[in-house]
Amino acid sequence: MIVTLTANPSVDRTITLTEPLRRGQVHRAASVTSHPGGKGVNVARVVSGGGAAVTAVLPGGDDDPVVHGLRTAGIEFRAVQVTGGPRVNLTIAESDGTTTKINEPGRPLTARDLAELTALLVEVATGAEWIVLSGSLPPGVPVDWYAQLVATLSTPCLSPNRTRGPRVAVDTSDAPLLALFAESVGATPDLIKPNSEELAQLTGLDAVDLENPTAAAEAAVKLIDRGVGAVLATLGAAGAVLVTAEDAWFAAAPPIVARSTVGAGDSALAGYLLADLAGEPPADRLRTAVAYGSAATALPGTGLPGPADIVLEAVTAHPLTADRPSAPA
Repeated sequence: MIVTLTANPSVDRTITLTEPLRRGQVHRAASVTSHPGGKGVNVARVVSGGGAAVTAVLPGGDDDPVVHGLRTAGIEFRAVQVTGGPRVNLTIAESDGTTTKINEPGRPLTARDLAELTALLVEVATGAEWIVLSGSLPPGVPVDWYAQLVATLSTPCLSPNRTRGPRVAVDTSDAPLLALFAESVGATPDLIKPNSEELAQLTGLDAVDLENPTAAAEAAVKLIDRGVGAVLATLGAAGAVLVTAEDAWFAAAPPIVARSTVGAGDSALAGYLLADLAGEPPADRLRTAVAYGSAATALPGTGLPGPADIVLEAVTAHPLTADRPSAPA
């Protein structure tokens, strides 16, 4: 089973335009769609659609629209009761695939809320294969909370038949991402999924340079050397790289007509996890990740891909070197 945590859930609303967005001008929407969102919720939606068992953990009351959306979609979830509604994330999608996003900060969580979320996550995580900590942190949450959770979830008591807990994947940015690698942290994730900008945040390199697959893989090696199990770096239209302690691969994105980038990274992570649960080797996990991410980009609005949208044979993974690339001097 996969468990996702979304501390900052949202209603993802997409307005699709038939003409380019022009600042200060009046536009008429061709369509408007809304879905339960937040990065962990998106991962749960794709994993569920892919036929794997998943439980979404999140804050939200019985009348919360995100909770209602998960219930309507038949996705297993566990929620901590909190006051207030979720944020609304607005995406403006143009006909050429350009997307402009405006994300609200989210509802604050108290120390009690965090304690209850942590306890619920540990409860649900017992025996799980993967735990996904995904998305931004809402106001009031310490920036090192994900780092604390990684250490907590790595304990063997959560997986009695293993020497350690379930594997943990993290997809976040800015201060919560940097906190994962603070000197005081006692554990590192089994998988992180940065894009080129987030990889730049972690390594101090230029994000534009990291759109090059070889440069991205060399930067990812630095994170492997700091204890991360694997780095799945998504590079937008270029594709993605996967780096482990043993090797590195690159897979280019297949030709598509881009319609919206909403949920593309979340879909790529979900595709990787689905392939891992199926026992696929690393190169095929990367292929599946790129196929899912590309399929999400080809869908309008906040639509997320299912198996019928995936064209796996259109994606090929190539070793970047005979061995993993060496970190630059």
